[in-house]
Amino acid sequence: MSFSVEHRDLLKNVNIAFGAGEISALVGHNGSGKSTLLKLLARQMIPSSGEIRFGGHKLSEFDQRTFARSVAYLPQEVSAAPGMTVRELVACGRYPWHGALGRFTAGDSAKVEEALALTHVESFADRLVETLSGGERQRAWIAMLMAQDAEYLLLDEPTSALDIAHQIELLSLIQRLSREKGLSVVIVLHDINMAARFCDRIYALKAGAVVAEGRAADILRCEVLERMYGVRMEVMPHPHLGIPLAYVC
Repeated sequence: MSFSVEHRDLLKNVNIAFGAGEISALVGHNGSGKSTLLKLLARQMIPSSGEIRFGGHKLSEFDQRTFARSVAYLPQEVSAAPGMTVRELVACGRYPWHGALGRFTAGDSAKVEEALALTHVESFADRLVETLSGGERQRAWIAMLMAQDAEYLLLDEPTSALDIAHQIELLSLIQRLSREKGLSVVIVLHDINMAARFCDRIYALKAGAVVAEGRAADILRCEVLERMYGVRMEVMPHPHLGIPLAYVC
């Protein structure tokens, strides 16, 4: 699959099969095509050539509500949802199941409460979203995706505005939800070490092309990292977790 804008290739001959039940990270420098690829997976844009399939079917074959019941997308920039409580925001995740005019059922309410519990946001469910901290707000949006009851989550840099403690908290939550619910996740991350710690597979993009893919041990190698980022990097084993750690020399 390729994607071009005004004769400029943003993605070139990308060929990826994301595994079911896995957390897959998209990494690379700014402008490498990570967010563009995620938007294409989410049907926010259409490929210039080639095709994207989900469950063996072309994305174009799905109507909007059917697709939203299977795939949930969280963009890089999310609204503060002014005037809405966390519970009201989470309830928006049920829209694909009842539509604009459908009745909000007891089953919908149960899904909302389950999502609040899964993401541990019950304690501030009745607070306005705009009053939350960055970490709390991201958890509220993840709760909305859980209420959507989709099997695939597409997350575009959900940790970008968070401090290190909240990054670990959010990625631990995503990892736990994936394991407990059997969710498949494609997530855009800037931090290669976070990708190594929390993701099953890593796909590295550079200038719109996939330049490396594999497990953390396959990607966090000096020659691969230098090819990705254009700077010399070294790798050492984590003293406790048994995963590689990369650092700039």
